[in-house]
Amino acid sequence: MVLQKTINEECSMQEVDEKMLQVISNETKDSIGNINIVTPVIYTDIFSKFASSHNANISEDNKITDYLLSQKIALFTNLQESTSKNAKKLSDSTDKALLAIKDKNEATLQEVLKETQELQREIERLKKSVYKDELTSTYNRKWLHDYCLEDDSQNFKNSGTLAIIDLNYFKIINDTYGHIIGDKVLIYIASQLQKTKESVVRYGGDEFMIIFSDSTTAEEASSKINKIREDVIKKHLVVKESSFKVSFSFGICKFKKGDSLSDVIESADNNMYEDKINIKKRITGI
Repeated sequence: MVLQKTINEECSMQEVDEKMLQVISNETKDSIGNINIVTPVIYTDIFSKFASSHNANISEDNKITDYLLSQKIALFTNLQESTSKNAKKLSDSTDKALLAIKDKNEATLQEVLKETQELQREIERLKKSVYKDELTSTYNRKWLHDYCLEDDSQNFKNSGTLAIIDLNYFKIINDTYGHIIGDKVLIYIASQLQKTKESVVRYGGDEFMIIFSDSTTAEEASSKINKIREDVIKKHLVVKESSFKVSFSFGICKFKKGDSLSDVIESADNNMYEDKINIKKRITGI
């Protein structure tokens, strides 16, 4: 697999600004990780230093902020418009169906069925846009909370098996090859984890989560993930004239309906601790 460190030369200046801001933000977050107290002044100073190292001009940060905010607002506006439009379609179809049933009009009922099927496909498309992680195309945290947890709580709706996956040496990859290559690594790992045919969630940064059904034992889940890991470890990812390897650690925990998400994650993290020690004895770097 070849990962090329390139940026499309036809990208607009706004797109480049957004990518650069993401790089600087990631570097800033990594830098402040060991600082106990971070005031706005400290954060701004560190952010400015990283911006200077990339020759990035943040003097017009208000304009950049307005641009990024407008993108998010546009997304929500489009979702709102689509939701309103679909609600009207559903209302019209319902009225038409009631009239067709009353008149015993088979042709109209067939028309309503077709409209309803089209509406269902549109709703599925909207659900994907809301619940998809934009980078890796896995599920995001919103999907996890809406589909797996009880309303207004952090407790699971059903029983199952949860796996936490954490990339090893990911900061070294970013520091060595840059965040563009780091993003490509995340996309690659996500595609491999999706081979489990289970629900894969990007939980944050370089951390993923897999939700297995209750019929899957912890041993079966571990076997599936370990097979994927062994395949990944064998691969050499190439960037121009150099190459590197990727590995990850994982921890698994069975959970029951009503169990707290935070408690299950803590148990999975604890189980991952020993796995991380063992895998790093085998894989000592990238």
